[in-house]
Amino acid sequence: MKVLVVEDDDETSDFVARALAREGIVATVAPDRARAETELGAKRFDVVVLDVMLPDGSGIDLCRAMRAASSTTPVLFLSARGAVGSRVEGLSAGGDDYLPKPFAVRELVARVRALGRRGPLSRPAQTNLGGVTIDLLARRAERDGAELPLTAREWAVLELLLARAGQVVPFDELLDALWGGATARARASLEVIMTRLRKKLSGGAQASVIQNVRTIGYRLDP
Repeated sequence: MKVLVVEDDDETSDFVARALAREGIVATVAPDRARAETELGAKRFDVVVLDVMLPDGSGIDLCRAMRAASSTTPVLFLSARGAVGSRVEGLSAGGDDYLPKPFAVRELVARVRALGRRGPLSRPAQTNLGGVTIDLLARRAERDGAELPLTAREWAVLELLLARAGQVVPFDELLDALWGGATARARASLEVIMTRLRKKLSGGAQASVIQNVRTIGYRLDP
């Protein structure tokens, strides 16, 4: 497996590269966005480990540019603990997972391997959900030509479910990805957001493309 580690802090990048190497994973380090873009243009990687804050731009913008260029390489964001807004924005930009700093080596390796096993996801520029046209690149949802206003977290939830369409996404996975933990407050917020999202996508119909799998999670059935 080949991994691109985009991290400007030398200590962190060396730590990550050595941890991956011990597991037989070939790691290439890029200290900034410019070097990362050069590496991505020259080589094929199975996973990109991407820091949110870079000296010459945002890791989120880099991820967004990758998706705009039709790259399907899985992206694992490294984000500061508590930076929930960055996590939501990163996932909305096309990121596949996040790991808050500081992190445990075993978890980092496990997440990288999981993304590598899963491989690239098909990321269509547009998809249709029950009569709603979803443009992921433009981040625009329309029904009969009228735009449906979706908040940043509604987009993040929708894109996570779209990436796993047909599969059940556990509650805790959604909560960890978007709120940084499965607290009671986060769960209540998720329920509110999911109620709004299902109502917007259904257009008043009783059936919804997002199914609540009791005690387990949610499943999107296009």
